[in-house]
Amino acid sequence: MKSLSPVLALIAPVYAGLRFPCSTLTIQRLDPVVEPGSIPAAHVHHIVGGNAFNATMEGDVGARATCTTCQMADDFSNYWTAHLYFKDPTNGTYHRVPVIPVQPLLGGSQGAQGGLTVYYTQFDLSRDNIKKQPVKSFQPVRFRMTVGSPAATSEPRIGLRYQCINDNNRGAEMSDFPPKTCNGGIFTTHHFPACWDGKNLDSPDHQSHMFNTVNSDGFPNAPACPASHPVRMPQVTYETVWDTSKFNALWPAGTPNPYVWSFEGTSGYGTHADYMFGWKGDSLQRAMDKSECFYDGCGALNKQAMSVANKCTIPETIHEETEGWLSVLPGGAKHEHSKQ
Repeated sequence: MKSLSPVLALIAPVYAGLRFPCSTLTIQRLDPVVEPGSIPAAHVHHIVGGNAFNATMEGDVGARATCTTCQMADDFSNYWTAHLYFKDPTNGTYHRVPVIPVQPLLGGSQGAQGGLTVYYTQFDLSRDNIKKQPVKSFQPVRFRMTVGSPAATSEPRIGLRYQCINDNNRGAEMSDFPPKTCNGGIFTTHHFPACWDGKNLDSPDHQSHMFNTVNSDGFPNAPACPASHPVRMPQVTYETVWDTSKFNALWPAGTPNPYVWSFEGTSGYGTHADYMFGWKGDSLQRAMDKSECFYDGCGALNKQAMSVANKCTIPETIHEETEGWLSVLPGGAKHEHSKQ
């Protein structure tokens, strides 16, 4: 999918679903879905959303949180991915890659700090399907899911993609890191499955309770859910822009990609993301019940200024250095050389 045009803001009522920014909440080694209670978790995550985020995330997240870094004021969910690092080809040291807001932002969305953009689509970006198959929000508290895996060594499933941004244009969607420098950064997308088994709020692998029916990249029509996972949920998608421009001069021409996720890995195939439901009351369901609405659910949701969202924070739990030039990734093994 190419970059959304600013014209979209003018024709928003003909589109279906939600799209909104969330500023960065915290960057640290916590993962209450895959490693609940672990302080620290195995690798660094980039986290946005409500301030109830912690190592365990028990109970009703939406009821416990008091603020959110997301524009939708009733969304206390948490959204997170592994963090991207640059690995210096000359000495093996690491530097955290900054996150910048996805552009263009729709009306009233300006002012996000870092973060990512979240979508909840009902069918695709041009229409909904709720008259034929109503969309049920992730209403049960404690619902969670993941997509992708840091252990993946082969091409990930459809919807986990990279794009190279050059001169404000996104290139083709790829299953691995771009093979050359991108002057506007690396754009990553994480599409979650939208079919739920209707019973389990989680599963041992954090994925089996969900099922994916989408078989092409972008925001395509979603085929019907199977009998094993009959409940149609919103299609959740994250978009993140990693500002790799400051490292372009450190990438020698003709050498392999120098970017790694915070768990290291041998390629970009291990890209993954986590989701923890935390909308207040029935606010998300109200938006999903609105037909042919894009961005804010036809006014069904309360929005807050990003200047307010940016004030939402949580204490640092893991006291370790995660940025600057590091000889070792947080949680990893020490390398022989350090940045000179």
